[in-house]
Amino acid sequence: MLNKKTKIFIAGHKGMVGSSILKKLLINGYTNLIFADKKKLNLLDQKKVFRYLKKNKPNLVIIAAAKVGGILANSKFKEKFLFENLQIQNNLIHGSYLAKIKNLIFLGSSCIYPRNCKQPMKEDHILSGKLEKTNDAYAIAKIAGIYMCENYSKSYNLNYKCLMPPNMYGPGDNYNLETSHFFSALIKKITIAKKKNKKHIILWGTGKAKRELMFVEDFADALIYFMNKKIKEPFLNIGTGKSYSIKWFANFLIKKIGGKLKIKFDKSKPDGMPKKCLDITLAKKYGWRYKTNLDKGFEITYKDFQKNN
Repeated sequence: MLNKKTKIFIAGHKGMVGSSILKKLLINGYTNLIFADKKKLNLLDQKKVFRYLKKNKPNLVIIAAAKVGGILANSKFKEKFLFENLQIQNNLIHGSYLAKIKNLIFLGSSCIYPRNCKQPMKEDHILSGKLEKTNDAYAIAKIAGIYMCENYSKSYNLNYKCLMPPNMYGPGDNYNLETSHFFSALIKKITIAKKKNKKHIILWGTGKAKRELMFVEDFADALIYFMNKKIKEPFLNIGTGKSYSIKWFANFLIKKIGGKLKIKFDKSKPDGMPKKCLDITLAKKYGWRYKTNLDKGFEITYKDFQKNN
């Protein structure tokens, strides 16, 4: 069992997900937390990662570090999404094994499921069909991470767990329109349009693609909840179990942010996966529930956006 004095290393502590996990661990009374800036520890550098883990020997490693982005970034830089994500997770998973670290949590993504996956997507639907082309590089890296954790755990009697979240949003999100995910991109586009008194916004695709969205602090709570749970399965879906269309999210945000914007769709651009909704039955069986509805989550997120953008 991990206790409040357990030494925990958070890789990716400055990203939206990593910073939320760090904050929640502190709130929950975990005092022995370690992390390192990119300047001190480049996670792509195998020797440095191995050395760092051997020297600091945490009891638990949390892999919240990854190269992430929306459809544009995923489609444009496939080689980077493959190389960087594989390299980061290989260094941390194998490095943890070499340093005799028993506990590790690897964070994946709902992108791991096939393009035309049955809905809601169950854990055993992994590799049951072809991946979505716009994010297949990222998905392949994450799938490799799941199988690494599963097989290292079996071969070396380790406790390397994996959690798969849907799209996430919250404080500390990325609002760069070139690299952001759909929800933060919508917030930015609608805010700019309102400021400039524009009559419409242009969105990629048809607006019909469905997405599940989760407040990042709920995911951080889930991670802390499952840190101390014995899990039989190689990985668990962590989500809300609800999905809405991109058009629905856009209209939700237009109402919240204000203005009377019309939405135009650029149908020459891809939708990405047609539908993405996680089956969260297993996580619920372990007693976990998400807490934050979209109204509340948006309120917190928009305050943070206005303060920092």
